Amino acid sequence: MTNQEQEILHKLETRVRQLILQDKGLREQISDLKQQIDERDSRARKLEKEREEIAQQYANLKMARMLELSDSDTRNARQRLNHLVREVDKCIALLKA
Repeated sequence: MTNQEQEILHKLETRVRQLILQDKGLREQISDLKQQIDERDSRARKLEKEREEIAQQYANLKMARMLELSDSDTRNARQRLNHLVREVDKCIALLKA
């Protein structure tokens, strides 16, 4: 083997080693990126679950408010009805007299 052939072979070996090192580095980078994706997916699922819980709490609060208003409206209606009944009773009493 001539000197020139040895030099070419040495350059080839050097480049193959460089490619192997690059490949190793890229594989590590891919692994890190996959881990980051998994962490973000996990966080996204957690945030979605929290959002659903908050939406449910909001719906419950709206329902409670509606019931509270309904109770208040019912009380007001009863008071008005009682007042009207008293007025009718007074009118009947005046008609009887």
